[in-house]
Amino acid sequence: MKELKTILLADDNPQDLELTIEALKEHKLANHVVEVNDGVEVMEYLNYEGRFRNRIKGNPVLLLLDIKMPRMDGIEVLEAIRSNEKLKMLPVVMFTSSRQDPDLKKCHALGANAYVVKPVNFKDFLNAVKHIGVFWAMLNELPPME
Repeated sequence: MKELKTILLADDNPQDLELTIEALKEHKLANHVVEVNDGVEVMEYLNYEGRFRNRIKGNPVLLLLDIKMPRMDGIEVLEAIRSNEKLKMLPVVMFTSSRQDPDLKKCHALGANAYVVKPVNFKDFLNAVKHIGVFWAMLNELPPME
């Protein structure tokens, strides 16, 4: 069995954070889920800054990224990641409530690996997280990252 790695989860909605973490744990899809509430915290985590300056070296196996967040939104984060040589290969799945065509197009144009609209139904939400986790955290083979 493949070793379970860290998933970085960025969402400003406490209920969505809790549900996503529970779904990942229930399906044993991550050893460690790091929660952040906005794009600034995502970039601090990835760049070893702020409260993350002493974290263990290495990138997460996956970034689950909401679009609508304060301070720095998910699209701005995706843009920053894809323009950074050390981060550009990081798998980023947009996990968002936005069904807006411009958001979908922009995320794919910037190199999002997937765009998943959060289901409203509780059971469907858990199932979506399970499928995301199985594919991106267990099945997907990552290129070596520095």
